[in-house]
Amino acid sequence: MPAPAASHPRTVLVTGGARRLGRTIALALAQAGWQVAVHYRSSIDEAIETVAACAAFTPTDGYFDADFENEAAVRALLPRVVAHFGSVDAVVNSASMFEHDGFDSFSYALLEQHLRSNAGAPVILAQALHEHLQARAAAGEAELQGCVVNLLDQKLWNQNPDFVSYTLSKAALEAAGTMLALALAPRVRVVGVAPGLTLTSHMLSDERFGQLHAMSPLGRSSTPEDVAAAVRFALDNRSITGTTLLVDGGQHLMRFERDFSLM
Repeated sequence: MPAPAASHPRTVLVTGGARRLGRTIALALAQAGWQVAVHYRSSIDEAIETVAACAAFTPTDGYFDADFENEAAVRALLPRVVAHFGSVDAVVNSASMFEHDGFDSFSYALLEQHLRSNAGAPVILAQALHEHLQARAAAGEAELQGCVVNLLDQKLWNQNPDFVSYTLSKAALEAAGTMLALALAPRVRVVGVAPGLTLTSHMLSDERFGQLHAMSPLGRSSTPEDVAAAVRFALDNRSITGTTLLVDGGQHLMRFERDFSLM
């Protein structure tokens, strides 16, 4: 993506950018020269720290809260970022709800929560970015193109019966990516990035995480830095839209009967 005019330095909104994978993505993009707007839900201290870390590389002083289960809050988010920075050129949808359920505990309520956060919010933010860029183009900015990157999961290509609502919501987001790529072209490109096992959790010991991380054709799954590099590539390559980059060491090529956290 070519750098826009000096009056509009490149700005990216990274949802869930305060911590974990979102923070690594935010820092990588700041190092690449992007102004980073850091979204958070409740982790304000981490958001402030991430913004300060990004500011070592590029002028960045924006952190924005929003509960992605609240449609009004989601619709207000991008306009808030625009009001702060003056413009936005890209959105990275990294924020994700990840609560366990199986088919024995499936409920409408948990599915709706996942769909709102993991699929509904990214669609609304893509819509808002498109409207913003259309308005800028109408005001005279030439060769203007934005990008949305949606964080998916290799689970979609290697399904198991764990985390049912989460998986359904990510499947919905993957389908939405295809539809959005068609609907928002040529103004906005839409690209998926699907990591494998990348970060440990309270459900895995460090030793077990290391063992599972090595279970791939390449002998290693994705690191946060691998995923951030793929996001940066997706943002910069003007010929990519409507597809997904699987960044997982080939884990999607293998068969796992259970989710990693339950193995």
